[in-house]
Parts: sequence; C-alpha cells; structure tokens
Amino acid sequence: MFCDSSVTKRSQRRRAFSLVELIVVMVILGMLAGLVAIRTRGYLVNSRQNAVKAEIATIVKALDTFRLDQGRFPSDDEGLEVLTEPTPTWEEGFLSKLPVDPWKNPYLYFVTDDGFEVLSLGADGREGGQGEDADFSSAMLDAS
Repeated sequence: MFCDSSVTKRSQRRRAFSLVELIVVMVILGMLAGLVAIRTRGYLVNSRQNAVKAEIATIVKALDTFRLDQGRFPSDDEGLEVLTEPTPTWEEGFLSKLPVDPWKNPYLYFVTDDGFEVLSLGADGREGGQGEDADFSSAMLDAS
C-alpha cells in the first residue's frame, strides 16, 4: 500500500507544468511572433509603396484631364486642390477628394519645364531616403 500512495503523489505532482517549461514555451512563442512581425512588415511596406504608385497614377490622369479641359496644367498656386473644384464641364471636379499618401502626408505638386511632377516623400516626410522612407515621383511611373 505504501508504494501505491507514493506513485499516486508523483503522478499528481507531475500534472502541472514547471516554471522552467512555461518560460521555455513563452520564449519560443515570442521568437515565432517576432519572425512573423518582421515578415509582415515587409509586406506592409510593399503595399504602401504600391498604393502610392496607384494614387499618383490617378492624380496624373486627373491632371491630364484638367489639361485637356482647361488647356493648361494647374499652376503652383492652384496646386492639386483645383482638381477637386467643379468646372462647367466637370461638375464634380476631376477628383472627388484629394488623396493623401499612406503615411497621411499630402502629395506635393510642382510645375516643371516638361509639365508637372507629383511627389510623395515617403514615411519620413523628408526628401531622400531608403526603403519605406524613399520618395516616389510621377516621373518614376514611366520607369516602373
């Protein structure tokens, strides 16, 4: 009878996980979560850059339509805001609303000798940068 009770006590004691086992499992789960986060961030950066390209392409089409309708591109003073204003031929404007880039910064518009340039300054909101901070311009649409 003595042997049965000691075996029973050991089996009862072994039903729970030890603190070391729980810590090991938590460390492994933390490492897996970190790897998933790193992989997901790369996809997020790519999706934001693709969204910038699509929005700039939409703005460029609206600017081309404005030029066909008005005979000119908007001036620096008018900026992109003029594309949302109604005209006699486009009662709702050329864009329903002025988009902002995926980092919540407004798109920049410059009149150039060749026409115009629409620019997003990337995640950092400053000129230049690499990766997510890289600028994207309407001049790059033809190259991509």
